[in-house]
Amino acid sequence: MTLQDQKQLGKTLWDIADHLRGAMDPDDFRDYMLSFLFLRYLSDNYEESAKKELGKDYPQLKEDDNSIALTIWYKNNEVDIIDFEKQMRRKVHYVIKPQFLWSNIVELARTQDGELLKTLEEGFRYIENESFESTFQGLFSEINLNSEKLGRTASERNKKLCIIIQKIAERIAKFSTDTDILGDAYEYLIGQFAAGSGKKAGEFYTPQQLSTILSKIVILDGQDPALGEKKKLDKVLDFACGSGSLLLNVRRQIKESNGSIGKIYGQEKNITTYNLARMNMLLHGLKDTEFEIRHGDTLLNDWNILNEMNPAKKMEFDAIVANPPFSLRWEPNDTFAEDFRFKSYGIAPKSAADFAFLLHGFHFLSGEGTMAIILPHGVLFRSGVEERIRTKLLKDNNIDTVIGLPPNLFFSTGIPVCILVMKKCKKFDDVLFINANEYFEKGKRQHRLREGEDGKPNDIQRIIDTYLSRKEEERYSRRVHLSEIEQNGYNLNISRYVSTFQEEEPVDIHAVMAEIKELENKRSDLDKEIEVYLKELGIVP
Repeated sequence: MTLQDQKQLGKTLWDIADHLRGAMDPDDFRDYMLSFLFLRYLSDNYEESAKKELGKDYPQLKEDDNSIALTIWYKNNEVDIIDFEKQMRRKVHYVIKPQFLWSNIVELARTQDGELLKTLEEGFRYIENESFESTFQGLFSEINLNSEKLGRTASERNKKLCIIIQKIAERIAKFSTDTDILGDAYEYLIGQFAAGSGKKAGEFYTPQQLSTILSKIVILDGQDPALGEKKKLDKVLDFACGSGSLLLNVRRQIKESNGSIGKIYGQEKNITTYNLARMNMLLHGLKDTEFEIRHGDTLLNDWNILNEMNPAKKMEFDAIVANPPFSLRWEPNDTFAEDFRFKSYGIAPKSAADFAFLLHGFHFLSGEGTMAIILPHGVLFRSGVEERIRTKLLKDNNIDTVIGLPPNLFFSTGIPVCILVMKKCKKFDDVLFINANEYFEKGKRQHRLREGEDGKPNDIQRIIDTYLSRKEEERYSRRVHLSEIEQNGYNLNISRYVSTFQEEEPVDIHAVMAEIKELENKRSDLDKEIEVYLKELGIVP
């Protein structure tokens, strides 16, 4: 399938959502839409794998036969079901009973079957608790199939679901069920729902352009990015993972460079977003053994695998990416002073948890790893405890690069933000500043970085290339030694080091005065000429 087809699939799905949700809030309808797309992927993948596994024993149906092949096989082979499902768990890591498959759900919708609502409820529970070896409890917890937003009575809700499911099935039938294609369509839908959610979008979505910058940075060699991409990342973490788009982008970038990832880890506090992330991982073809997404509070560090007190057993990550909530108010208690993440630096103020998030991630970064985190500009220059934290990180040579980005790139805020690239073992004894805040394409609701299409510059690649080579460019990038930063009171405000101010050419006052005098003479001559014409017309005496 071409890129154009992928975009068309995404637009088709969004069109369905836009027309079918009626008076329902976009965030509510998002959960139904994405869950049905997820069920369709799981079912198609499972049926295709079952067909290969059963070979000639897989029932062959006529073109106009709406029966479910696996339903027929289950009826005719009851004694073999247990062994078949064991084999499917080994092959595709999950099992779906025939009655819960998307193809059966669509058939129930087509025939307006009154059992659709009940079957969906049972199917979602089965997938959560029994489909996978590692249970995905609560995966559909935010989907209320008995919501009055679908209808006041069970019959009305059943009817509305029949319409929604039929439309989805009809409109996407011609599109491939390829994992990456459906995964990309899922990402597209998440982005569209994010755009319609305004400030809420920051809870679950990082714009793909920024996600790509972070991903491309962390897969490069930690000591010397000019050496190129790493061959393998053993463990990757996003401690505020939202819908998981950043983690998936890291996976995509390293796969495109012929590298590999051992395991992906993510943590998310919002339950709805946490469920989105788990679906997103599976829908992009990851097996349940290839990722671990946890519902929990990063600032409290309530994840057991990150609470190992023995330094020799501490979990460390080769790459860490994050787009945590900007300047989140939090309530650190007295015990945080001895928290292993903060005790060497200080505790971020209650008014802004930005450095708390940064220090959390940095603590778990491996010696050869790279962390790229999106933060508000305030972390670069705010005083008090934030200045002390920043100063220690600079003196320890842990801040590698500061990248300033344009305003209005996010759904959730119009403020310009920055990317901090952190390392524990740096090769270079300076800080690279990249001032990219004036290079973008204006949009009505949201600005975009240019991507080199239609002869335009590629703002994303320019940032990556500058980071990779540590190239200095007037009014864009500069390598700054710690001594100069110290002279500036450890203030990292980018404009102090890379000013985009461009002096105007000096003005020749004498030439300007001569030009003005000449223009005045011409005006005087023109006034006299006009006066002659007016006299001839008898307008003036």
